[in-house]
Amino acid sequence: MKEIYLAGGCFWGTEHFFKQIDGVLETKVGFANGHTENPTYKEVCTDTTGFAETVYIKYDEKKINLEFLLNMYFKAIDPVSVNKQGGDCGTQYRTGVYYTSKDQLPVIEKVFNQQQKELSEPIAVEIKALQNFYAAEEYHQDYLDKNPNGYCHLPLALFEYARNAKDKGSL
Repeated sequence: MKEIYLAGGCFWGTEHFFKQIDGVLETKVGFANGHTENPTYKEVCTDTTGFAETVYIKYDEKKINLEFLLNMYFKAIDPVSVNKQGGDCGTQYRTGVYYTSKDQLPVIEKVFNQQQKELSEPIAVEIKALQNFYAAEEYHQDYLDKNPNGYCHLPLALFEYARNAKDKGSL
C-alpha cells in the first residue's frame, strides 16, 4: 500500500473524486503543511495558519500507480490557478502534491512535465515534502456521501469519469 497527499481546492469534492477510483483504499480530508498544531477548520479558514485543504489517499499499487493518480488529479483541478479552485479563494484552497518519500519525486516531476506541455501558462501546483497533516473534523470526512446535495466545485460528470477510469499500466 502506498500513500500520497493531494490538495485540490475544497477537500470535499477532491476526496469524493478520488474515492470513486478503483484501487483507492482509503481517503481522509485534512490540513497539510501549515505552521500551527492541530488546527480546526475555522482556524484554517482565517487564512493565517498556512495549511492547505488536503486529501490523504492510500492506494493499492497492484491496481493503480502514482502516475495514474496524478494524471487523474490534473483532471480535477485548474493547474494554473493560484489559491483558487472553482468559487473557493484563499491559500487554504491552493493546489499541491505532498509526497512522503523521495522515490515519489521523479514520478511527480514526470507527470508535471507531461502536463505542462498541454498548457500555455505555468503550472501553479506546489510540490513539497509532507511536513504535517492533521485530519479535519469528523463532519468533513466523506462529506459528499453524507450530504449528496452538498456544495462541490467539481462537476458531477467528473465523479462518473473517475468511477470508470482504469489504470492500464498497473494491471
